[in-house]
Amino acid sequence: MNDLIGRVISFEKQVFPNQSALYARLATDGQSPKALMISCADSRVAPEHIMQAEPGDLFVCRNAGNIVPPFSTANGGVSSTVEYAVAALGVRDIIVCGHSDCGAMKALMNPEMLAGMPNVAAWLRHSSAAHSVVSSSYHDLESHDAVRIASMENVVIQLAHLRTHPSVAAAVASGQIALHGWFFDIHDGVMLGLDGDTGRFVAIHEDRPMPVALRAADRRATDSASAALGEAA
Repeated sequence: MNDLIGRVISFEKQVFPNQSALYARLATDGQSPKALMISCADSRVAPEHIMQAEPGDLFVCRNAGNIVPPFSTANGGVSSTVEYAVAALGVRDIIVCGHSDCGAMKALMNPEMLAGMPNVAAWLRHSSAAHSVVSSSYHDLESHDAVRIASMENVVIQLAHLRTHPSVAAAVASGQIALHGWFFDIHDGVMLGLDGDTGRFVAIHEDRPMPVALRAADRRATDSASAALGEAA
């Protein structure tokens, strides 16, 4: 703990003075982050560090397994964060970021690891679809491969959950928001992005188009109520 306190003091004496103008502007004008990033709470995955973000750039929600529970009337921290980011802050990009060697995904694929952790077990039920996909669609996997694939499939599942949230659904329908699925390889320091056209994760390169899970575009089911009635007739 003393080491952490020392870093706080270092921030106050060395880092803050060099960024005092930025913090003064943020304190006066408020925040306007460019994106919401939902990532794992794993200490090895630091969104601001990976994104090289300045204070005020990124709205972050971290939890075990980078999970987004489907929308419900029951209040929850992730749901509230998503709603605030979209409805109040007006973010135009949401990123769900999984990673390699994820402890939550290890537990998902090996439920015996959850003995004595009932809250974690209940939380990981929001990833049960990823477990089903891996079990039914991938065969003869080594344990580490199963965890890696589960981590990727989990991102796909959480993006689907994200679209059940009213604020996100409304923004998606009006073409105001894009959704991104990322996977961070801790060992290699490489970020993969979910390509919505192919459904596959591909490496993100600066000289290639950014893979996007769901691009911002008008997605209404029909142009008007009268048109819908005419089509139904």
